[in-house]
Amino acid sequence: MRRAPGAIALLSALLLGACATQSAPPSPAASAPPQVVAPARPTAMVSAANPLAVDAGLKVLRAGGSAVDAAVAVQAVLGLVEPQSSGLGGGAFMTYYDSATRQVTAFNGRETAPAGATPGMFLDAAGKPLPFRVAVLSGRATGAPGAVAMLAMAQARFGKLAWSGLFADAERLAADGFVVSPRLAGMIASKEPETAAPDTIAYFTKPDGAKYAAGDVLRNPAYAATVRAIAADGPKALLEGPIAEAIVARVHGDPIPGTLSKADLAGYRPKSEPALCRPYRVYVICVPPAPSGGPAVLEALGILERTDIAAHGPADPQGWYLFAEASRLMYADRDRYLADPDFVTVPVEGLLDPAYLDARARLIGPTAGPPPAPGKPKGAPVWGPDATREPGGTTHFVVVDADGDVVSMTTTVESIFGSGRLVAGFFLNNQITDFSFSPTQDDGTPAANAVAPGKRPRSAMSPAIVLDRDGRFVAAVGSPGGPAIIAYNLKALVGVLDWKLSMQAAIDLPNLVARGANYGAELGRMDPAIAAGLAAKGIVLKSGGAAEGSGLHGVKALPGGGLEGGADPRREGKAIGF
Repeated sequence: MRRAPGAIALLSALLLGACATQSAPPSPAASAPPQVVAPARPTAMVSAANPLAVDAGLKVLRAGGSAVDAAVAVQAVLGLVEPQSSGLGGGAFMTYYDSATRQVTAFNGRETAPAGATPGMFLDAAGKPLPFRVAVLSGRATGAPGAVAMLAMAQARFGKLAWSGLFADAERLAADGFVVSPRLAGMIASKEPETAAPDTIAYFTKPDGAKYAAGDVLRNPAYAATVRAIAADGPKALLEGPIAEAIVARVHGDPIPGTLSKADLAGYRPKSEPALCRPYRVYVICVPPAPSGGPAVLEALGILERTDIAAHGPADPQGWYLFAEASRLMYADRDRYLADPDFVTVPVEGLLDPAYLDARARLIGPTAGPPPAPGKPKGAPVWGPDATREPGGTTHFVVVDADGDVVSMTTTVESIFGSGRLVAGFFLNNQITDFSFSPTQDDGTPAANAVAPGKRPRSAMSPAIVLDRDGRFVAAVGSPGGPAIIAYNLKALVGVLDWKLSMQAAIDLPNLVARGANYGAELGRMDPAIAAGLAAKGIVLKSGGAAEGSGLHGVKALPGGGLEGGADPRREGKAIGF
């Protein structure tokens, strides 16, 4: 591949992208409220958390691009306009449906721990876990990023257009400026640890000393230069050469320098494998394998399939009770057993075994009891309790192209603005803090999700694609939300498949995250009669309880042809088709 013009000159501008501001009213595209817009029965669609990213994806689809082509454009724009959630320095999981073969492929772009990582790297001198606010800003927090390499792998296989032409909108918006959205402005003004990091302050502070606010125009010429280089040289532009050198230099800086090396970056490899698929009633649900949250979604659905939740719609407290109890059983298993299967034994077959699901479902009684213990599925090693913190900083989008191919992709930098360290116009991830800070228990029993060199941290990301029993596309959905991702996705799937709601109505349902002894819910969105009915069954809801709000986005096939989309009103996105 040819070298991007000016790529060598990038090095001097890599640590912080210059930015400028001018007063301007928000454009309709940048400030439009969440919405679903589509002609009758569109056959191609994009649903994502920012209108500018949706527009970029639609432009690619209208040019004859595939769903994967559009996904590249969508991610490139999201990394610019929604940097609190994802970016070039982060990772992702993708499920892809090929309409010609009716096969679903899972792509794994999860970050990897450096070769210099050690099990105790997040312990202090006394052997106690570092405070999360300290660890997240440290150089040790960053792993080798995988989102761009994963997209390049998928696009080489399923793309139609030239890779080099998929970054035009991202480059233009970075160079000319984009209108800061209310959500981004709120993140800039938040009290999250990353907003106090020097790079974050420098990037989001205007020449007059004020922070960027909604309606300001933010320019990021360093990001424009980076996507130009990636357009010309692919992921090599990010993982080798001047940008890689700048990443390593930034990670090795204080506080608490990390060990990520140029060899770690150059050696990163995404993964591709058949999706993990299981039947659910008359459907087949396909998700990425571990270390994603996909197996947990399938376990929860397997438990719910053994209940009559379909007979209790969203207005019935019993439906939500079954949802909550199945969620608690699933989380107990997920938090104990799921990790990187390349490093530890993950008992996926045991967790999804019909006899095991029967036994777990029988634990759902007439009222809620104490937090359920992890089960003992076949093939499960003895793992200790987990000490993983999972903050939010993630986004999800769905693309369906005119041929019926589908991308469902969840993408992240982990915490808000990742580690708060900026290189070449983008934030570095803090994904290594997704490992258990305590690698062993007092008795020496290891945690499945302990840090190890080259290991990928456990994730809740679980982009789903639903098929009918003949392999035809039914729906695709996913969400951000830290560990609550699994509950958010489960809610949407139950809403669409069991309660027969539209995709938008399923997304609009109130969120309920039941994990251990905690029942977090959107009380403002929930009918008080539902909350009262749950309280009578031992489930007392509390407001919140999740790492971040949902950002569910999805697309559903309509009977007789065509598509309907849904965009989470809790964010700023939209679903548009043609």
